[in-house]
This record gives sequence, structure tokens and C-alpha cells, in this order.
Amino acid sequence: MVVGAFASRLYWATPVMSKQLPQRPNPEEYRRQYVNEMQNRLKLTPDQLIKLNQILDETGKSFHAEHDRHTQAVKTIREEQVDKNRQMLTPEQLPEYEKIRQEHERARAAQQANRK
Repeated sequence: MVVGAFASRLYWATPVMSKQLPQRPNPEEYRRQYVNEMQNRLKLTPDQLIKLNQILDETGKSFHAEHDRHTQAVKTIREEQVDKNRQMLTPEQLPEYEKIRQEHERARAAQQANRK
């Protein structure tokens, strides 16, 4: 009976209520908070503050360049897959494949819009 009650509990478990996570600050707000924390907690000198901002600028440029490179690499891989799929399919299958691709592209665009 214990096993039955336990299994019943697993089966009838109530869903966990998702907590609303606080919205992440935008990059400018995050940077402002970060610089403020560093300045206040570490008592940065004016020269250190200038250097910190330079470091953050350089890091931001590197991050964006890497992000752009990654985005392009993923796009290239996806395009190669689509080309291979097209080569594999018959002429009769291609119109339906294109419909599927359009549906997936719309779904991906909507998902990306929801992230912002």
C-alpha cells in the first residue's frame, strides 16, 4: 500500500507554480550598476574608474564581435543543412518542405521577439 500511495502521489503531483523572475537589466543599466558597485565597494580612484570603463568598452567590443561571428557560423550551418535537405528531396516534396521552413522561421522569429 505504501508503494501505491507513493506512486499515486507521483502521478497526481500538482504542478509547480512558476515564480515571476525579475527582469534582467539592459546592458547599459547592468554596466551602470556594476561600475557603481565597483566604485563604492572598492573605493576606486578616478584613474581606476577610467581604466575600468576602458576595460568594459574593450570587453564589450570583443563580446559583440564574438557574438556576431557565432551568429554567422550558425547561419552558415543552417543554410548548409537546408541545401542538403533540398538535394535529398524530390521535386514533389520541395513545396511542402518550403512551407515547413517558413513555419519554422516564423516560430523562431516569434520566439526571439519574446526574448527581448
